[in-house]
Amino acid sequence: MKLEHIQVLHRTGQWCPGVRTTANVVAYDVPILPQWQAPGRPTTDRCFVLPDEGVQLTKPNTFTGAYEGGWYIDLVDVEEPTPSSVVIHDRDVDILIPPSSLRYDILDLDEFAVALESGTLDLPTAARVLRDTQRFIDRHLRIPGQAPVTGWPDFPPASIQPLIELPPFAA
Repeated sequence: MKLEHIQVLHRTGQWCPGVRTTANVVAYDVPILPQWQAPGRPTTDRCFVLPDEGVQLTKPNTFTGAYEGGWYIDLVDVEEPTPSSVVIHDRDVDILIPPSSLRYDILDLDEFAVALESGTLDLPTAARVLRDTQRFIDRHLRIPGQAPVTGWPDFPPASIQPLIELPPFAA
């Protein structure tokens, strides 16, 4: 697997070391801000970005208790100001996947509505985010017409699997 080293601007304002595959999958390590760190847990998260799907996936080290080992998916826009840098723009719709069940929760639609009402999110972007949300769910989390749900069709996405166990990315 060929990897290109890049820098990624996380929504916290931190430039983070990462890589991009030839299939346009991005992985990067973001330091967890002190106020969000969980005692005795790692202090970085590995994030995975699928720019063509408009999502960023993280298995947060800040999750403890019932959510420990779960996944958090942000709907995002990805900007490339230079060939070796990527900027992630959070679009306020999130999906939470608990670790021990075949269910998902869609979160922060109220924040999405506020962004739309205030004009910080335009209508074409909002429509794309909603479509990206549905496509991600249909591609990775459910098989339309399948009842009962017996497993995820592709989650975590196969495209991120080779990047999960890579050593930390150099700064």
